[in-house]
Amino acid sequence: MQVDTQTPIKIHLTTKVRMDNDEETYELTVFGRHYQKGQTIYLKYDEIQEQGTVHTVVKITKKEAFILRTGLLKMRLNFSLHEQKNGSHESELGTLFLTTDTKRLIHHETNDGCTGRLSLAYELAMQGTVAGYYEMDIDYEEDK
Repeated sequence: MQVDTQTPIKIHLTTKVRMDNDEETYELTVFGRHYQKGQTIYLKYDEIQEQGTVHTVVKITKKEAFILRTGLLKMRLNFSLHEQKNGSHESELGTLFLTTDTKRLIHHETNDGCTGRLSLAYELAMQGTVAGYYEMDIDYEEDK
């Protein structure tokens, strides 16, 4: 795949959040773009919300994943299996320091390179306090 080739994709994001005895599930389906630079895969999409738009880039390498959000809010999450990684969440209220402790990081992609799944499980801490256990699946396929 060429570096500058961006393929339209459909993305289905499922996030389960467990905190104490509560569990909530969030689902989102959006359309975005898939491209690759070297061995790094990028998924880009926008979330349109009442207050504004959130631009999201998911960066996937062989050993790590990153979620970068800009626009209405700024957030950076880093994932590396069995490692604690620092991140941040900025809003009009200020900056929160985040830490992810990744328990699962699995990425599968088909040979054509535009269909796949990124599966993450991680403990999230905000300002040093555990904020929950997250399971996130990002399924994507070429939008034909």
